Amino acid sequence: MRGAKSAKWVAGAIVVALAATACGGGDDSAGDDMNKGKADPNGIVTAQLSEPQNPLQPANAKESQGSRVLRTVFAGLVDYEPGTGKLEYINAESVTPNKDSSEWTVKLKAGWKFHDGTPVTAKSYVDSWNWSANIKNNQTNSSWFSDIVGFADVHPEKGDPKSDKMSGLKVVDDNTFTIKLSQPVSYFAYKLGYDVWAPLPEAFFKDPKGFGQKPVGNGPYKFVSWEHNKLIKVRKFAGYKGPNVAKNGGIDFKNYTTADAAYSDLRSDNVDWIEQVPTTALTNYKSDLGDRAIDQPYSAIQTIVPAFYGKQFKDIDPKVIQGLSMAIDRPTITKTVLQGTRTPADSFVAPGVLGYKKGVLGDIVKFDPAKAKKLIQEGGGVPGNKITVQYNADQDHKPWVDAVCNSIRKSTGVECTGAPKPTFQADLDARDKHQVKSFYRSGWVLDYPVNSNFMRDLYGTTAAGNVSGYSNKEFDKLSSEADKASSIDETVKKYQEAEQLLVKDMPGIPLWFYKVNSGQSKHILGKIPYGQDGDPIFDEIQVKQK
Repeated sequence: MRGAKSAKWVAGAIVVALAATACGGGDDSAGDDMNKGKADPNGIVTAQLSEPQNPLQPANAKESQGSRVLRTVFAGLVDYEPGTGKLEYINAESVTPNKDSSEWTVKLKAGWKFHDGTPVTAKSYVDSWNWSANIKNNQTNSSWFSDIVGFADVHPEKGDPKSDKMSGLKVVDDNTFTIKLSQPVSYFAYKLGYDVWAPLPEAFFKDPKGFGQKPVGNGPYKFVSWEHNKLIKVRKFAGYKGPNVAKNGGIDFKNYTTADAAYSDLRSDNVDWIEQVPTTALTNYKSDLGDRAIDQPYSAIQTIVPAFYGKQFKDIDPKVIQGLSMAIDRPTITKTVLQGTRTPADSFVAPGVLGYKKGVLGDIVKFDPAKAKKLIQEGGGVPGNKITVQYNADQDHKPWVDAVCNSIRKSTGVECTGAPKPTFQADLDARDKHQVKSFYRSGWVLDYPVNSNFMRDLYGTTAAGNVSGYSNKEFDKLSSEADKASSIDETVKKYQEAEQLLVKDMPGIPLWFYKVNSGQSKHILGKIPYGQDGDPIFDEIQVKQK
């Protein structure tokens, strides 16, 4: 995700929560007291955004930019309390499993309406999921419905669908529906906070294409306009009945082609929030912004992934990829190029996620040029003795990509260069169309904080997040067994077993875990609150009265 992102949670006492508050740095040279002043309930928040890859349909956003907008316009069945990760019901009154978690009953809160005034009902969810799962509708996240009985009928591996409905979905009444799964999934309710599970109004089905440009949701904000590659506007929806009513008047999502341009606007108070401080400013952004600087961890991982469908890495010996991993000097790169704003990865799963196990990657992520050379030689060498790393140039990836390549080149003699795409959209399109020639940059942020999201949803053979062509039947089998487990604890343990297979196979090279290194303008009252996905909780942001 996208990578993809949506959630901020895990359940009860087993939560592995990240800090709920941001940490400032440096002196307060940035100016006035953030906590002084009054909130303007109609104030507009301006936030950085890149152009979404796809039309704004709930099942069509596998990346963070489109998802960021969709989460303001749509409200799902559940969400997660910031900081604690506790499950919170939004449009759902309850989500209840049967004895073995193979069938779930959803009861909705009555009286909810879409932004066009039509009611949100059980049918709104069932129709949405059936349409989104249908192979003919080409939704990028359709595989998320694969647990439901009848998915194969609407989304066959080959040919046309046999039906336009999944038999596992049943409307009981206006506010109740049931979900029958093809096998038990102990954590299924936790997945329901992801964008893909949002409801759709009846108007959607009359013109899905048009709807993708002007979505009608049921969330705290109503969509206003989308000026492509420039600006997306959403405004507070007065009729919203959820617990997270917006504390501001709306959001202007502004497009930037470079991280430096966004940071310049932040310093000038022309934008209220940016996604990431550019590498060029990491040494001084805390002194530039004072208390308005943000520095905190969140659950995301940076990886470089081989295109296994291509000539170079098809049937490659995993030792080659292991060797390339050991040729990367993560501690030096994170300390110097990235100014301590990242932590070297030691797992395929990000910290703050249930099932993260410290040090699971062992020596494979330790810098050892001699061992790196040996492993590459034992594996038969890198085909062509050259690799490239594809990345999107509209964010500040070039410095670290160059540093990774320099480390590989100096350690092993393998030639390595960056392969920039102008935008995140172009980068994602190349991945989806299997046009990557060597490696691609993969940044993945949690959709829900259980280790399955960093494993099955990324490396399962048919997973939407798997665009590399990696496939391991044993891993798929272990994932299936993990999903059938009788408790979340057992599910997590099984996925930890499955992670050992990934260590052997190396379907990607984990580099480091992310932090939010950002800032806010002087127009914002108090600290911007963040979720475990690293995004602001937009409906909580307060704008100062002018």
